[in-house]
Amino acid sequence: MKSILYLLFATTLLISCKNQAAEEQTEAPAEQEEAAPANQYTLTPFEPSKAFEDAAIRAMSYKNGTFSTVISGSSYKLGEQTTDAGSKNCANSAEGQHLHLIVDDQPYAAKYESSFTYEIPDGEHYLLCFLSRSYHESIKTADAHMAVKVNIENKSVKESIDIEDPMLFYSRPKGLYTGDDTKKVMLDFYLVNAELGNYKVEADINGEKHLIDVWQPYYIEGLPEGDNTITLSLLNNNGSLVEAPYNPVSRTFKIEKTPAAN
Repeated sequence: MKSILYLLFATTLLISCKNQAAEEQTEAPAEQEEAAPANQYTLTPFEPSKAFEDAAIRAMSYKNGTFSTVISGSSYKLGEQTTDAGSKNCANSAEGQHLHLIVDDQPYAAKYESSFTYEIPDGEHYLLCFLSRSYHESIKTADAHMAVKVNIENKSVKESIDIEDPMLFYSRPKGLYTGDDTKKVMLDFYLVNAELGNYKVEADINGEKHLIDVWQPYYIEGLPEGDNTITLSLLNNNGSLVEAPYNPVSRTFKIEKTPAAN
């Protein structure tokens, strides 16, 4: 009788231990999983902006330190306010629509006339010029930009060829944002010979990475006071950095929620 009782007790204990071990094995992975950290910053796509279907840069030259462009299209005029600027809730230029001129990986120069003086050092450079809305959003059409690789000598273009490499140019954010302009800051960039889908853009915002697969502007919200740095990288389908001129490209800009007193 004692043997039977002992056998029943041992069997019950063994089953109990097995059930406990199974529960521990089931629960262990849940205990080891860590929740992914929440993003500090949000990227929200723009609503579609006013289209300028016939806007075009027909020609661009640089001679004796002066850029000259030929702009065509009845819908687009330099110096005019873009009609939907009031609905965009982001920084807007009081001087209206303008050109963005980017040399290599440098910050763009905003120009409100079709001809203007500009200093470019002698040597080889990549130039991008595109038409911009008054709130600094680029017009992303084939005719609304020119992208060339040039050789500059004595403030003039000595040789110019179309850019054939895939390239990513940084446009916005740039400079100082104050007051209400700090609530929604526009991220905008320009792609040459690179369609998203075949490529991707990684936006590193103060160390936090966001992957972009649609070429459009985005609102950035949640940026802190002070200096902020964004690094844009053009990636291939495997997530590797594309071997392209000036890739990646970084820019530091400043957020001042309460403008400093003069």
